[in-house]
Amino acid sequence: MHLVFDIFQGIGVAAAVGVRPFLPALVTGALAAGNVEIHFKHTDYSFLQSLPFLLAMAVCVVLGLVLATRLGARERTGTETVLGVISLVLGALLFAGSLARGHYAAWPGLIGGVVCAAVGIAASLPLLRRVRARLDADAAGALPLLAEGAAAVAAGLSVIAPPVGVIVLAALVWLLLASRRRADQKYAGLRILR
Repeated sequence: MHLVFDIFQGIGVAAAVGVRPFLPALVTGALAAGNVEIHFKHTDYSFLQSLPFLLAMAVCVVLGLVLATRLGARERTGTETVLGVISLVLGALLFAGSLARGHYAAWPGLIGGVVCAAVGIAASLPLLRRVRARLDADAAGALPLLAEGAAAVAAGLSVIAPPVGVIVLAALVWLLLASRRRADQKYAGLRILR
């Protein structure tokens, strides 16, 4: 049963990191440092709960929020690409760490973490772009903060109550499918107009 909970935990944390990378990683690392339902001690992933890692994540949260509120749409695309790569790496490390703490093979977590983070990215990025386009400048400035908060809550709940991780991933898959369906309907409508 421990393996199942470790997998659920890894799924939720990696998916949350796909939405926004730094605050969910900080929350997970802080919970691990406090030995709250997760820890990475005595594994190759113990650095995920170390003070330097937590400080780096805290600095990245602040810098990320400042950049997200100040960048224009053109510069944002490059930033989204960099954040996407960071999300994939952090998702892989956190999922693998979740498995390694239970003395299970960590390599499936590396693969699963990339997949779950990729689902988080694919589901949240189009949604955030659509919402940002509909908001005025002040409200759009608050959007990154809301995304960070939602991702942090998803990661924290996935650690504390591992079955939540599966719910987080299912919600992101649903968002992704709904977004694709919406895009298909939009293009079908454009074809009719021709």
